[in-house]
Amino acid sequence: MSLRLAIGGFQHETHSFAPKATVFSDFLHPAGFPPLTRGAALMAEIAGTATALAGAIPVFEADGATLVPLLWCLGMPAGPIEDGAFERIAAMLCADVSDALLAGPLDGVYLDLHGAALTDSIPDAEGELLLRLRRILGPDVPVVISLDPHANLTAEMVACSDGIAPYLTYPHVDKRETGARAAKLLLARVARGVPFAKAFRQLDYWFTLSGQCTMTEPMRSVMAECAAISAQFEVAELGFCFGFPYADFADCGAAVSCHADTQGQADAAADAFLAYLNARENDFRPDAIPGAAAVAEALKTAKGAHRPVILADTQDNPGGGGHCDTTGLLAELVGQGAQGAVICLINDADSARACHAAGEGATLQLDLGGKSDGVPFSGLARVLKLGDGNFTLTGPMGHGNRAKLGATALVAFEPGIKVMIASRKTQAYDQAILRHLGVEPTECPIIVLKSSVHFRADYEPIAERIIVAASPGPVIVDPSTLPFRHVRPGIRKCAGRPVQ
Repeated sequence: MSLRLAIGGFQHETHSFAPKATVFSDFLHPAGFPPLTRGAALMAEIAGTATALAGAIPVFEADGATLVPLLWCLGMPAGPIEDGAFERIAAMLCADVSDALLAGPLDGVYLDLHGAALTDSIPDAEGELLLRLRRILGPDVPVVISLDPHANLTAEMVACSDGIAPYLTYPHVDKRETGARAAKLLLARVARGVPFAKAFRQLDYWFTLSGQCTMTEPMRSVMAECAAISAQFEVAELGFCFGFPYADFADCGAAVSCHADTQGQADAAADAFLAYLNARENDFRPDAIPGAAAVAEALKTAKGAHRPVILADTQDNPGGGGHCDTTGLLAELVGQGAQGAVICLINDADSARACHAAGEGATLQLDLGGKSDGVPFSGLARVLKLGDGNFTLTGPMGHGNRAKLGATALVAFEPGIKVMIASRKTQAYDQAILRHLGVEPTECPIIVLKSSVHFRADYEPIAERIIVAASPGPVIVDPSTLPFRHVRPGIRKCAGRPVQ
């Protein structure tokens, strides 16, 4: 008899200090991911997307499992989820599980989670969601989850699940592969008939976002060591979550989980990896420079370059909770005369509508961006091209995902600086975002991207140089300077600095 497995997911990365709260409608219209979907429609909506769930489904189907689709949703990173929004989503997911049980027993559940969500009153949203589902399912139905490695992994998440598989890459180019890995972990758990032994360890220091990139050192070597220790102790899964250091609650930070045949294996592998990480604390340091210096350096480099110089506007990264609308680097580019530079992108639906009303070729006065911080860029803009914001992503991060950015426009400010405007925020991690408005990234001398690390997957291969700029925005390079109130005592940012 084939296994009967329920599948679903819930994704949000919460920045406690971001300027915009997350409301229910944010889960209905995410810019480059499927909208909130329930039941049978989930299978078609997820197929071909860059999600872990899309990678898990073929593994289950190849095993002959009968799949019961639940709910899947994603909200773009922002401020805390309003309690009402979370309760609606949690209620739908719990109802879907209850309905699945009414139709017959479940052999297992796989959930595609993020792991860094919090609400106005619930600091560990995934832990709470898993606890509610566990109460419905009972103790014996195996539950395996995949996580974004930016998860703030908690003891509750570990206690309420039977297996945890985080992505292994940042930029996250292995979402489908992680889903496949999680699916195999669930099938193994079902086949063994009894739970894996578990171990859970938390680090006492944080990693900055730029220090978490697995394409560069030191994290590249860290992930290799994680794989080596996993093989050495022959564990089922050694999961490493880097943490999202903008969530103001006690369990914010990096953590390790391990699932193995015996408790001895699980503890030994987790302890060995924790010791390795503790010994490398001082290797993780921020690499950003102030915006004015970053633009000056980009101009200097571009003079003799044959490929684009990439400026990462890391502190307004919409993938970390920024609103994608700060204009500090735009002002610097104009002030320093960076002719030919392109900004991808400014999230401003009002300006996009104004451009569409004016039409291609028109010139109009814009107060662009600045909705989140009150600092727009005011200037005369020429409308170069208009778009509907609908296209398919082509890069390693989001290949196959359908972008829906609303009305878009490409405008130019003197002295020849182009800005892409969109009606919904999205992280600038894919060259298709620019190409849908006729901009060829390889031909641009300087490109500003609203991103911290994800852009590297698609843009590093074409870049002459990458410069990380610290221009105003909420995704602070050094999170220890933010006004945290609820983190656990003694937590440190990298290089030993205590959180204030």
